[in-house]
Amino acid sequence: MCLLPTLTLATLKQSASRRSSYTKKHASRTPALQKRPQVKGIITRVTTMSPKKPNSAIRHVAKVALTNSKRVTARIPGIGYICTKYNRVLVTGGRANDLPGVGYTLVRGVYDFSPVPLKKKRRSVYGTQRSEGFKKYVKKYLRSHM
Repeated sequence: MCLLPTLTLATLKQSASRRSSYTKKHASRTPALQKRPQVKGIITRVTTMSPKKPNSAIRHVAKVALTNSKRVTARIPGIGYICTKYNRVLVTGGRANDLPGVGYTLVRGVYDFSPVPLKKKRRSVYGTQRSEGFKKYVKKYLRSHM
């Protein structure tokens, strides 16, 4: 008499139902952030890059050492900036399509990174405060409608 358990193969129906529970997890596009929306970092180098064909320009990028001891290359958005070595910056996901190896973006107007001056639209992206005239208009509007 044999006391060893007998091996049975799964039926087609069983293997089909189990397949849904073994789905593959896709790789993260921003592994250096470690599932966080933003990470603080210190700039180690500010440089320029030229984009892939067919584009032609000079794009500003920064090498950043993150607080989780990872190093990434991030693009500097907007026109004009005051940002040098050892400045504290906030890094978020968002790649530059025509710059190979650049998968992160710096956030303007946070920590030591200057905002874009005189920006009217998309101010939150470029860290710009509301203009003084607009603030007065909003206060006046709210007073009259409350």
